[in-house]
Amino acid sequence: MTSTPSADRWIGYLNTVLLMVAGIIVVAPTLWMVLSSFKFSHEVTAYPPTLFFTPTLTNYVSLWERTPFIQYGINSAVVTSASTALGILLGTPAAFVVSWTRITWPAIVTLLARMAPGTLFLLPWYLMFRQIDMIGSYWALILTHAVITMPIVIWVLLPFFDNIPRSIFEAAQVDGCSPIRVFYRIALPLVSAGLSVSSILAFVFSWNYFLFALVLSNSDTKTLIAASFNFIGEGSTNWGALMAAATLIALPPLVLAIIVQRWLVSGLTLGAVKG
Repeated sequence: MTSTPSADRWIGYLNTVLLMVAGIIVVAPTLWMVLSSFKFSHEVTAYPPTLFFTPTLTNYVSLWERTPFIQYGINSAVVTSASTALGILLGTPAAFVVSWTRITWPAIVTLLARMAPGTLFLLPWYLMFRQIDMIGSYWALILTHAVITMPIVIWVLLPFFDNIPRSIFEAAQVDGCSPIRVFYRIALPLVSAGLSVSSILAFVFSWNYFLFALVLSNSDTKTLIAASFNFIGEGSTNWGALMAAATLIALPPLVLAIIVQRWLVSGLTLGAVKG
């Protein structure tokens, strides 16, 4: 049964409307956050909402003057970059081995660890790091954030390794390549798009993770996402400064996504196609 031109036109209109609705749902909260960062704190929670207002930079000035925001940003960059690198370093060979052997239970275990609530790991992590005097260190945050990044790397890379024809690996083995050389010399170059995608996703998830950074850090290693909690008090909340902090925290992942969106979309599409 073939569709008529008028039916195709209406389907096109419906798709456009649905995309617009989805775009509004996604963009509206972010736009509201950015606009609220230029309001006074009492205007942020005003009811009915203040749609027309005089923009002010008071929240950003207060943020820079009253908090070591640059230091928090450096802490976030160190923890996120190192945990992403550690996740790639451990997750990439793990994904290759799972794909090579077709034994999937190790990957499922890492996925279950990722799906479990963070509080399940928090107390054991805290007790262990306290015993070895690592509470407040960068390594405590890096290792715990690797629990977040490694499952992402494994499950993003699995389809890429699975899509490589087995004949390529078998030909390399006939030529005398060991599994390690097959991994480094053949498999890794063929999954470069997957490495880019997994690195970006691991970076974003680690950057935005709150719980471990809140409990396992101190004033010297506190990350941006944990520092934003300082604006929430028992009696009152500085909503303007909180919105300004949230806007600045959201900028690095947003800029990164904009820069690499073409490779991100093509990489995800490539990994989803079974060869």
